[in-house]
This record gives sequence, C-alpha cells and structure tokens, in this order.
Amino acid sequence: MSDPSPNRSVLRYFIDEAGDTTLFGRRSKKIVVGNGSASKYFMLGKLRVDDAPALRAALLNLRSELLSDPSLRRVESMKPERGKTSVMFHAKNDCPEVRREVFRLLFKHDIHFYAVIRNKHDLANFVLQTNKSDPDYKFSEREVYATLTRELFSRFRQPCDHQHVIFASRDSWTRNEALRESLKEADARFQQKFGFANRHTTECEAMGSREDPCLQACDYLMWALQRYYERDESRYIEMMWDKVGEIVDLDLEYGNRRGKSYGPKTPLIPPPDDDGGA
Repeated sequence: MSDPSPNRSVLRYFIDEAGDTTLFGRRSKKIVVGNGSASKYFMLGKLRVDDAPALRAALLNLRSELLSDPSLRRVESMKPERGKTSVMFHAKNDCPEVRREVFRLLFKHDIHFYAVIRNKHDLANFVLQTNKSDPDYKFSEREVYATLTRELFSRFRQPCDHQHVIFASRDSWTRNEALRESLKEADARFQQKFGFANRHTTECEAMGSREDPCLQACDYLMWALQRYYERDESRYIEMMWDKVGEIVDLDLEYGNRRGKSYGPKTPLIPPPDDDGGA
C-alpha cells in the first residue's frame, strides 16, 4: 500500500459484495432468483475506516484471543485444519460467539458503512423485457458491477486529497476491471450531478479478504445487511445502524418513485412500537 504525504487528507474505503449475479438457469431463461441456488438480492458495499491500522490490529488481536479460548476449541470453524476462523474472520463461517465479539469490536471503531442493493427479480424481468425489443442483448454481470459501483461512489461524500480503494478480489478479471472503470465513471457522474469535480487522486487495489482485516470488517457489515434482505433477520444490521452512512435500495418502489435511501435519520428497520410500559 502507498503512503501518501501526511499533509494530504486520505479516505480509505474497503469494498465487498453479498449475494450473486445469477438470474437464469444455465440452459434456459427460467428465472432462478431466490430458489435456493441463487440469492434474491445482489449488494455492493463500502466501509470507510478512519484509522485502518488500529482496526487491523484490534481484529488480529481479537482473533488470537478467540483462538486461544478453551470454550471454543472444539468448534469446527475454529479448528486450524478447517482453514476458517483460524485464518480470518468471515461472518458466514464464524460461529455465533465469534460474530458477537466481532460486532462488539466494530461498534467501538470509527467506521462508516454504505451499500447499494439490486432486487434480482426486478433485474431479471428487465433483462427479459429488453430481449423482447433487442434479441441480441445479452446480460453481463459487468453491467451490475458497473451500476452499483457508480451508485456507490457518485453520491455526495466527504472531500479528500487522496482516495484509497481496496476491494475484495474474487479472482475475476472482468469483475475487477469493471470496478476500476466504474470508479472513473462515478467521478464524472459526481461532477455532472453536483456541478464541481472531486479533485482527489484515486488508488485501487484488489486483494483477498485474508490479506486485510478491514475487508473482513466490511464482510461483516455486508453479511448483516444481507441477513435482513434475504432472511428478514434484522438484529445484526440494527445493532450496527449507528455506523451506517447510507443504504440505497435501487429497485424499491414507493409512491411514484423508484429507489429509496436509508440513513441515520431514515432507518431501514422501523423502531419497535412504544407500548408505554403496558
């Protein structure tokens, strides 16, 4: 990683995804979204970490402590030969006791989470309708990454001199290049939308989540959001809501508008009814 001049303001973003981009069966145009083999939503998120070295050290120390906890030594995901929590934090693989400690740690750090969401049923229907008017059109996952990256980075954000973007690599050249190209498009869209340009330089890196604990932190926030959208389980994202900057559901229709944003003043999960102590 580069080390910009201490006189330059630097924002560090860690990018990860949740869900998949599968819409149809392999040999047909039958929609398979949400049937057990494909997710209902695809999400792209970024985590702004104001003190990345501190968060990295804290997560490494926590994992070391948990691996030495005798009450967890017989948990399958903790065993070194499984190559799961012994290697890195990954919310999908970690046991509930580990998840609880990771979320508690993340809540103590200065982090800011942003995400954009696509409803894959709506996307699949769009592809089918487009094919009726343009039989040569072929859906590509590159389109999805491009759209979500532009949405994620073209919205108003804190100015800086240098933007360091690190995204979790999935060993896909197409995906990685789509993310890089879309970052450039996002800056152009930002200027068009707000009337002034972001004067920052941008550095992009792709690496495995194992290589940077901050990517593992982003994975945890993405997992929490996905649990709500895929399983209607809200407790994890509710727990971390104070760390949310903005969540954008691109396909949600309400009133005569399409797309809705959630944030600190517009919670994704309505607060519980106050029963007045009855």
